[in-house]
Amino acid sequence: MAKINFYAEGVSLPRIRRRIVGKWIAEVCSRYGKAVGEISYLFCDDEYILKANQEFLDHDYYTDIITFDSCEADTVNGDLLISLDTVRSNARALDLRYEDELHRVIIHGILHLCGLKDKSKKDEAQMRAAEEEALVMLQETIGSELSLLHT
Repeated sequence: MAKINFYAEGVSLPRIRRRIVGKWIAEVCSRYGKAVGEISYLFCDDEYILKANQEFLDHDYYTDIITFDSCEADTVNGDLLISLDTVRSNARALDLRYEDELHRVIIHGILHLCGLKDKSKKDEAQMRAAEEEALVMLQETIGSELSLLHT
């Protein structure tokens, strides 16, 4: 049974439109022949994600998202840590709305759980194309000016 949970550590939990997010994630997963199992998002600050990156991945840098994959066969399961600090700074640097960058990061982790990679240039290009396709799906559902966040 599909279950998507949202938690926060050191930051305020974004006011996610859970039903819409769940539907969007399920649609994206189905495009890759996957079903949603259990997914947990933990929204955090830069220091929390840095510690997790150091402890679990032996990386000593900040990042916007860390995805822990626990998928089984064609069922998407995983834990996703998202630094809202980095999402916010990336949005500013890219001249994007915070909400749009958050949407991209939310689905980026799901795409990893669906099997996409982003370590090589070719894989990164495929990931960006998949993100754009997923964001178009979202815009078709909620409209381009709206957000997955309650305002």
